[in-house]
Amino acid sequence: MSSVQYAETNVGDALPEQKIEVTSSLIVGGALASQDFTPVHHDRGAAQASGMQDVFMNILTTNGLCERFVTDWAGSDAQVRKVAIKLGTPNTPGETMTMTGTVLERNDADKTVVVELAGKNTWGNHVTGTITLALP
Repeated sequence: MSSVQYAETNVGDALPEQKIEVTSSLIVGGALASQDFTPVHHDRGAAQASGMQDVFMNILTTNGLCERFVTDWAGSDAQVRKVAIKLGTPNTPGETMTMTGTVLERNDADKTVVVELAGKNTWGNHVTGTITLALP
C-alpha cells in the first residue's frame, strides 16, 4: 500500500468510509489486550447489572480503531502525532460502527494534517475527535 503524500492532501478531503462489525470477541479481546479488566467489558451479567444490554467497548479499543482508520487511509509512512477523541454512545455486540473522516487542517511547516473523524452506530456517535498525522 502506498502512503498518502502531504502534497496530495487538501482541506476537505474525505477519507474512505470504514465499517467495523462490533462483536463480543472484538470488545472482550480489546479490553483484555489493553489490560482493562473492568467486568462490564467482558462479563455480560456485570454489564446488565450496570444497566446495559450487553458488554460494551472500552475507550482504548475505540482509540485503536480510530488510529487504524486514519492510518489505513494514510499508509505505513504516516506517523500519528496526536489523538483527541471523545466517547458518546456505547458500542455493543451486533452494532456496526461506521467510521468517517475529513481532512480538517494542513500545516505546511511540519507536513501534518488534522483529520476530523466520527464513528457512528445505530444509537448515534460512538466516538468523535481529531487525529494529527505527519505525512511524507
